[in-house]
Amino acid sequence: MGKELFDNIPSKVGDLLNDVKNGRIGLPDLQRPFVWKDNKVRDLLDSMLKGYPIGYVMLWESPADFENKGQIGINDKTFNTARDLVIDGQQRLTALLGAMKGIKIKNVNYEERNIKISFNPLKKEFAVWSQAYERNPEWISAVSQVFAAHEEQLNVTKFRKAYICQLNESRVRNELPELSDDEEIVIEENINALLNLNIYLLPTLRISATASEQDVADIFVRVNSGGQKLTEKNFIETLLAVYDNEIHDRINDFCRTSRIPQAGTSYNHILEVSPVHLIRATVGIAFKRARLKYAYMLLRGKDLQTGQFAEEIRTDNLLKFREALTLVVNLNHWHAFMNIIAEAGYLNGSLVSSENAIVFSYMLYLIGKTEYNVQAMELKKIMQRWFFMTTIKGFYTNSPESAVEKQFADLRKVHTSRDFIDYLDNEIRSQFTDDYFKYNLPNDLVTSSTQSPAWYGYVASLNVLGYPILFSNTPTSKYFIVGTSGGKSSIDIHHIFPKNYLSQIGIEDDRERNQIANYTFLDYSTNIDISDNPPSEYVLAYKGRLGNEGYKITCFQNALPENFENLEYHDFLAKRRVLMAELIFRAYRKLSE
Repeated sequence: MGKELFDNIPSKVGDLLNDVKNGRIGLPDLQRPFVWKDNKVRDLLDSMLKGYPIGYVMLWESPADFENKGQIGINDKTFNTARDLVIDGQQRLTALLGAMKGIKIKNVNYEERNIKISFNPLKKEFAVWSQAYERNPEWISAVSQVFAAHEEQLNVTKFRKAYICQLNESRVRNELPELSDDEEIVIEENINALLNLNIYLLPTLRISATASEQDVADIFVRVNSGGQKLTEKNFIETLLAVYDNEIHDRINDFCRTSRIPQAGTSYNHILEVSPVHLIRATVGIAFKRARLKYAYMLLRGKDLQTGQFAEEIRTDNLLKFREALTLVVNLNHWHAFMNIIAEAGYLNGSLVSSENAIVFSYMLYLIGKTEYNVQAMELKKIMQRWFFMTTIKGFYTNSPESAVEKQFADLRKVHTSRDFIDYLDNEIRSQFTDDYFKYNLPNDLVTSSTQSPAWYGYVASLNVLGYPILFSNTPTSKYFIVGTSGGKSSIDIHHIFPKNYLSQIGIEDDRERNQIANYTFLDYSTNIDISDNPPSEYVLAYKGRLGNEGYKITCFQNALPENFENLEYHDFLAKRRVLMAELIFRAYRKLSE
């Protein structure tokens, strides 16, 4: 079976890199963010120079019937069709291409940059490039210069002599002795050793085109010592990168601009978009599927009923994907939806615990808008409540694909815009019951995690209701608008019963002291003023400033029981959780108006 599915043949690094450059090997990571730090690239080269193992590369032979419509990156490649797709080792090969070949990579913000690794031929050392190494004549500022001299037949001997000449000139200027014959020999040997990285043998597993994606995934998991999984997302990204360059570029351009504050782009304060976000939304709209394994099969041209592959199916499904992607990356749709999320109280990404909630809610929004033609204001109101519910309930947190598959099954019975609105409304009501707000939500608030969906829901509710922070007239929402804070945030999370005070009365467990029901927002200066004083002391000062009525209002708006300062701590927590749940319910009702 092994011989039928794959070959294990060591490959020279130089051959692999040349095959990527000329298009014989398809490497999607050339157009995706490169996540390695430069010091990791330096260590990779150092390991190779010392003859250490650096892992392996896994290739998947391209199906013979694929007709490539483009290539990764620029299309001036020798091979118009990739023979092999890189399944594992993408970052490793990208690192080597950047460092050895001088090919620009994309950083996490999709900006092009060089990977420059410097080399000292005297000491046989690598270093991450800096201006200091650029100015130091002992260092070759970038190893790509040496490989370029070799590849372009510029005579490495001349390159070496030029390096020695510059180093000697520097030594003379600094009144140091010139290089000895032995040092020049060392330089020659170490530059040759550097060039020998081209013939470093990298274990290469080449999987046959006849292997299924499940076979590939199983092989990947079994040989990967890190225990990583090869997901359908990886397959789809690889497929799109190699076989539809235009789609691939549109996805990555949208992701890139979501990170750059600039007009006329996908930039927003809530989500830095990744390819999988767009792929999930597009697959849902195009095929009414949530499970990416089905999408990959469809994009490869598989008939899900017969299990057979056909070129016409592949062509039709790729067209459906392209058309659906056009809807997904439409900036009018995208920003209208981002505004919906913000108006539901989730003003920036720090308040969103589930990216799936954004992606799948956006998908529903587009379906409602483009397939059911729901009137804009109706759609806006229902989607606000839908997002509010799904984030607080963790609707898309556990088995999100199963939840969305059920939605698609339900939507097959939905035919009109009214049906669509009623369907979402009924789903919301089934989750947001009276018992949920009375019993379940207060229990969800029994946690010390500020990453809790219930806590984020509480903060979002303050924003929806327009309530100010404690002992202030300034709306909480002001502090979540991007650009209002610098290095030190202008808003603090304050322990209503300070931690040091709780320690003094015998409560030492951080899980008890850091209960989210013991949290409230204060501006920076107020937090400093209160310090570690117990509530019975600091409340008196603010009661005097606010008056009794003002005190009652600020307690109501911050879900605090009146006279909370005189309560026993655990009694306070229990009462406040109920009030926090009631506040969230008020926000929900406001969104329902």
